[in-house]
Amino acid sequence: MASEPDLPLAGVRIIEISSFVAVPLAGMTLAQLGAEVIRVDPIGGAADYHRWPLTDSGQSIYWAGLNKGKRSVAADMRSPQGQRVIQRLVTDSGILITNVAGRQWHSYETLSAERPDLIHLEVVGRADGSTGVDYTVNAATGFPLVTGPSAQREPVNHVLPAWDVSCGLYAVVAILTGLRRRDTTGKGSSIRLPLDDVALATAANLGFLTEVMVNGTQRPRLGNSLFGQYGQNFTSSDGVSFMIVALTARHFRDLAELTRTAKAVAAVAEALDADFTDEGQRYEHRDVLSGLFAAWFRSHTAEEITAALSASSVLWDRYLSFAEVVEHPRVTANPLFASLDQPRIGTYLAPGLPMSVDGAHVAAQPAPTLGDDTAAVLTERLGLSAQEIADLVESGVVAT
Repeated sequence: MASEPDLPLAGVRIIEISSFVAVPLAGMTLAQLGAEVIRVDPIGGAADYHRWPLTDSGQSIYWAGLNKGKRSVAADMRSPQGQRVIQRLVTDSGILITNVAGRQWHSYETLSAERPDLIHLEVVGRADGSTGVDYTVNAATGFPLVTGPSAQREPVNHVLPAWDVSCGLYAVVAILTGLRRRDTTGKGSSIRLPLDDVALATAANLGFLTEVMVNGTQRPRLGNSLFGQYGQNFTSSDGVSFMIVALTARHFRDLAELTRTAKAVAAVAEALDADFTDEGQRYEHRDVLSGLFAAWFRSHTAEEITAALSASSVLWDRYLSFAEVVEHPRVTANPLFASLDQPRIGTYLAPGLPMSVDGAHVAAQPAPTLGDDTAAVLTERLGLSAQEIADLVESGVVAT
């Protein structure tokens, strides 16, 4: 997709060599901000080209979802001639983002010799150069041992690849800072972003690591409770689950009033010599408080609970399945989503950028089929003739 002139990164060109989540997410985000992002893959596709979920015809919904708005070039990355084509594309664009690490032919040292102001971002597994993916990094950072029911002894992985997503967004920030530096000084940047460091920094910034260092204590498993605050899930008489959060004294007071437990809560506070205007004490006595509130939820339907909570200051929502979410107005009536006709996949509501600028969202653009833009990119960016491109295709250097 050619960049729109009113988008902030219009005119910026980026080459992406990647797989899986972090760098594809970064490239898609940069494309939605107006950059021309050309994803270069090996002929036949990278390791994520057929990743699940798939359509009935075997097309990757996953790949299409993370490559919207990009252009696609397919080349033989093992041959010197294919590598040279890609090198020329990188030096033409001036920016490379990749998580295919350790390849000297597209290293900063090699490419900056031809393009001194090159912005080169490489996502790696760990800072020491060893491998790591979201699920192994997560296992080694502590979160699976504090996730799940309080009686759980085995680790519990969460399904969201949080470190891949965070790393992808850090990568966007890194490219924007590289552009700022180049615009003001003319200098390029060699940026190395370890996925493991993203996880470690986040765990430390949120206090998970620091409380061990300072207090000598480790976060316990809490099930669905909220650490340091009052939060708990409850189930209605007709089997619908709700998440309830009371961050302030007002939230908590409203929760006690709507569940008709204000007198009981006051009696418990007196008996325990507790002050429930203090968030820490609400957290410490969460089990007894939840026992008081649960009876009201069990005796009311989801509709009745929804009406009561909607009239209060309490923070809440129903637990929804993905199938319920896609039919909810948060998707169907949300300007973030627009109908997208995605070749090979179908027509569906797809999100653009989550932020709006001047009241408008940037709409999603279709993801390319592998190699869709090989000929056009080689013509536009490298000035190759139709015969030269045909020769490259015939020799297996590129694919269209």
